[in-house]
Amino acid sequence: MPVADLLVRHADAWGRATRAPFLDAVRDGTLPPAAFDTWLVQDAWFLADLLRFQARLLARAPRPAQAVLAAGCVALVEELDWFARVAEERDLDLAAPRLPATIAYGDLLYRLDAADVGTALTALWAVERAYLDAWWSARPGAERYRAFVEHWTAPGFASYVAGLQAAADDAGPADEPVFLEVAAAEEAFWGMAR
Repeated sequence: MPVADLLVRHADAWGRATRAPFLDAVRDGTLPPAAFDTWLVQDAWFLADLLRFQARLLARAPRPAQAVLAAGCVALVEELDWFARVAEERDLDLAAPRLPATIAYGDLLYRLDAADVGTALTALWAVERAYLDAWWSARPGAERYRAFVEHWTAPGFASYVAGLQAAADDAGPADEPVFLEVAAAEEAFWGMAR
C-alpha cells in the first residue's frame, strides 16, 4: 500500500495530528506569545532529535533514497541555525528542559533506529507530512505568526515531503502501526504548549 493511502485509511488520527487548537490559535491570533515560544523551544529539541535519526537512516537507506535524505539533513542543519537566530530575536533559552511530549517523540525516533528501512522511511515521511499539513491548516496565520507559517509551508518543503513519499513507497509497503505512532506523537506535541 502506498503511504499516501494511510492518510485516508486513518483520516481521524491524521486529523488529530494535523488540526489542533494550537494551530487554530496561530491562524486566528489568539495564541499567547509565551505558548508559541514554549513550542518553538520544544520544536528545536525535536529537530535535533530528527536530524540524528535522519542522519543514521541516510547511512543505511537504499541508494535511491539517499539524495532526498541527504538534502533533508542539510535542510535540518539550516533549520536549526534559523531556530538559533529566532531564539536570539525572541530571547528564548533553547537549552530549557524538554517537555514530556518532546521526550516521548525523541524516544520514538530513537526506537526507529532498530526498525527496517521501510518502516523508518514511512515514519519520516509521516513526520514531515504532518508538519506540512499542520502548518498548512494554520494559513495564512495571524500577523504575529504569519512569517512562521509561510516559512513552514514553503514550496521547497512540500517538494521535499513529496520526495520522502516516493522514497517510502519505493522501500516497500507502508507501515500502518508506525504511521499511527507518529500521528499520536504529533497530536501530543501540538497540545503540550497550551
